[in-house]
Amino acid sequence: MALKVEGMGINGDEKVEEVKELNYRGVKAMPYVIGNETFEKLGTIGTSTNLLVYLTTVFNMKSIIATNLINVFSGTCNFGTIGGAFLSDTYFGRYKVLGTASISSFLGMLVLTLTAAVTKLHPHKCVDTLCEGPTPWQMTFLLSGFVFLIIGASGIRPCNLAFGADQFNPNTESGQRGIASFFNWYYFTFTFAMMVSLTVIVYVQANINWAIGLGIPTFLMLLSCAVFFIGTRIYVRVPPEGSPLTSIFQVLVATIKKRKLDLEEPSVSLLDHVSTKSINLKLPYTNQLRYIYINLFCSEKKKKHVYQP
Repeated sequence: MALKVEGMGINGDEKVEEVKELNYRGVKAMPYVIGNETFEKLGTIGTSTNLLVYLTTVFNMKSIIATNLINVFSGTCNFGTIGGAFLSDTYFGRYKVLGTASISSFLGMLVLTLTAAVTKLHPHKCVDTLCEGPTPWQMTFLLSGFVFLIIGASGIRPCNLAFGADQFNPNTESGQRGIASFFNWYYFTFTFAMMVSLTVIVYVQANINWAIGLGIPTFLMLLSCAVFFIGTRIYVRVPPEGSPLTSIFQVLVATIKKRKLDLEEPSVSLLDHVSTKSINLKLPYTNQLRYIYINLFCSEKKKKHVYQP
């Protein structure tokens, strides 16, 4: 169902936009989203928590090399979220990015599990003081698993919380209560997953078997993917409307171009346009950071069309 929304165009003419009405399922979609995030957290935390011990004991790496590798891996995951958020907001939407990232995380965990389970994929155990490091192709296979995990983290981290909130209507009282409830369940399951990963899974990895200890998170990630795709039909998929990063760069460029423009009365000169699709409130004009407002000033030609009847 589409709703017709009347608004004012940039040149002062009336503009009618067709906005597709979203069918919010709210509570019906919540078990799938929470289930996906619970299994995903159990899998990723269970895999990444004990990586330093795994690299030094199974791959016979020196502590400094293993630490640097994990630091690069963690840092790349954190910076990768910027790219994941940009692709989600600008091109693909949260559902596609989350689905792709979940599969990528599963493949990364599967690769790490294979490095522990298959003897040819990791070096031999140390004999007395003689320790052989990983061969180039063993290292390549291991790093390919890290690449999959980085892609997965870059897509899951910026999208999973927002995707869950998308399932509720923010304009209704019941939707706002649903969002608050979802946040509570999200952080509860996050804490639960961290507690289980830091105790049970780490114990299995350190005291029983690395293949089983890494296989458990991999299986949990597979369940996460399955639960996520089972709920596909009832998800609300908010279409991408552009990344805030794009708007920030546009503001900076416009500010530099108009840096020599004289500041006038804001009520007369500002291009005061609010999208009909936005649920954000309009902020009042202030004298702070006035140089940023320069990019909102209209030329005389635009001013006649926009502000003069």
